[in-house]
Amino acid sequence: MTASAGLVRQLRAVGVAAGDLVMVHASMRRVGGRAEALVAALDQAVGRRGTWMMVYSATADPAGFDAHSTPADPDVGVLAEVMRRTPGTVVSNHPEARFGARGPLAAALTADVPWHHYFGPGSPLERLAGCGGSVLRLGADTNTVTLFHHAEYLARLPHKRAVTRFPLVRQADGTARRRRVDCLDDSDGIAPWPDPADFYRNGAALGRSGSPGNWLGVVQHDWCGRRLGSAGGQPGTRLSRLGSSVRGSWS
Repeated sequence: MTASAGLVRQLRAVGVAAGDLVMVHASMRRVGGRAEALVAALDQAVGRRGTWMMVYSATADPAGFDAHSTPADPDVGVLAEVMRRTPGTVVSNHPEARFGARGPLAAALTADVPWHHYFGPGSPLERLAGCGGSVLRLGADTNTVTLFHHAEYLARLPHKRAVTRFPLVRQADGTARRRRVDCLDDSDGIAPWPDPADFYRNGAALGRSGSPGNWLGVVQHDWCGRRLGSAGGQPGTRLSRLGSSVRGSWS
């Protein structure tokens, strides 16, 4: 599909430039238009030298997870599944940390995802940050930013809560079996907190003020504000550089 010139201009207006590496979170309900058109516009906005990526997760498949055929989790949004099915997309082979990417860095970003602690060292998220990537929210809520889960691994907090999961994975012979995956708790948080919404609404400010118990404030301030920008520019600029104001109706 040919990209809408108007949509590409809007992406440029919120900071997407040719050659960028961008992780996208999008709500097509808020953005409007067709997901296929947004895929084409993002391709054009980052250009041949740029790469963009999304997290997919996976639907519960009674036949077991298969990297090539299992659909993206509907909770991630329509764009993820449309991107997954678009020719040229490279998808990681992991039932819990399933990413897709398009562009020259796609294979490097998605290859060899650690089986355990898949958002930690060696993960696609660490590679994104190490390459100076940006996060682009298109109508998506702040609590959709998957990069925070990598920050959880690097935040200086004791006694982080961990979980063990047993996803059903399809084997080469077509059978399915459960495989153990150990990771920090990326569903309910790495530490108790009374109101999860406050993590994203007030986390950075509380972290700066040293409020006890606000682990996400520590994550946002101690790591996102200091480490994420280390690959280029001033600390923290890459996380906040891209906004969430793209709107429109296009075909």
